[in-house]
Amino acid sequence: MDKVRQNPGVAAILSFVFNGLGQLYNGEISKGLAIIFFSSLSLFVFILGSILIALWLLGKFFFVKWLVLGLALFFISLIAIAALGIYSIFDAYKVASR
Repeated sequence: MDKVRQNPGVAAILSFVFNGLGQLYNGEISKGLAIIFFSSLSLFVFILGSILIALWLLGKFFFVKWLVLGLALFFISLIAIAALGIYSIFDAYKVASR
């Protein structure tokens, strides 16, 4: 039975819309779900970092360590979100091109 060839452009666009969708489109279910999980986790940590920064700026937290923690969570998760997004798009395109 022949494997159905996927359109690389569609796979890349789906991964651009939401990380992991291109992998699901390509039939890589476990890889797609893993990327979706880690992207969601990174987004949660990003929001948590943003909340800590906002609470410190509003004067709810008086210790600088809460600001440092918020900034660390914010920037680490921002880098993770960007890296996962770039990887997801290029991987979906590359696999669909085969």
